[in-house]
Amino acid sequence: MTQTTRMSEDLNPEAPRALAEPKSVTVRSRQLKILSYIVLSIFAVFYIWPLYMLINTSLKSFTDYLRDPAGVATEPSLANFTEAWELANFPQYMTNSAIYTASATIIFVLTSLFVAFPIARGYFRGSGAILTMYVVALFLPPALIPQFQLILNLGLYNTRIGFILLFLINPIGMIILVNYIKSIPKELDESAAVDGASYITFVTRIIFPLIRPAVATVTVLHAIGIWNELILPTIYLTNEDYFPITRGLIVFEGVYGSNWPGIAAAVLMLMLPILILFMFLQRYIIGGLTAGAVKG
Repeated sequence: MTQTTRMSEDLNPEAPRALAEPKSVTVRSRQLKILSYIVLSIFAVFYIWPLYMLINTSLKSFTDYLRDPAGVATEPSLANFTEAWELANFPQYMTNSAIYTASATIIFVLTSLFVAFPIARGYFRGSGAILTMYVVALFLPPALIPQFQLILNLGLYNTRIGFILLFLINPIGMIILVNYIKSIPKELDESAAVDGASYITFVTRIIFPLIRPAVATVTVLHAIGIWNELILPTIYLTNEDYFPITRGLIVFEGVYGSNWPGIAAAVLMLMLPILILFMFLQRYIIGGLTAGAVKG
């Protein structure tokens, strides 16, 4: 041990312990990392297992399913997908679902964008109260009876337009847009006003590109909600020509039981369009989450 080291130890007796601390911190961080991987693996099993059972069931025949519902498909077959495509009238019902989902999502996102901006900026009296109402609406049950009476009195029962109108309000989507717009500097509003930009021009050309990740998140959440909806089409649609694809899955239910392999195949085909939409927008969604984490 050199003289310099001895002098440093005499001046600071805690120096050897301080040098040993980084190693213990590294060991502790590794233990926490391993523990986090174990917890994530457990959650992954809970999420992946139902998907595995769905795929496995869709590859079984109805006889094999009755023989061993939880067993592995010994003779996998794609016959259930063909049968589901024909019985559930997939071409027509999926077209209806695409029309409802696309039109309602586009209208909701556009209108919410123009409404969320003044609420976020507080440009009119009562904007805070309106945002509070949206938050309260998250915890309230759906008002099915007043909603049904409204659609019925407007003469829109059992119509495409009436069904689309049911999805033009989404509190969580509005809250996401408002909170994201609040993170944008207010000086941009003043600069746009000095340049003479109109309200529509400012929102579409300046605000929209800046909140694109939030718009992508709201779009996916809203589209998933419409695409997977089953209760509302059962209540508001009686004409089979207007049924969405979720309503078409009822054909697999029988008097004494359900065709679960056919339902599993239909559900897999049902989730494919939304999965494709998420794959196209995941870059913006992940970017929005990352930006939110940095700003936080």
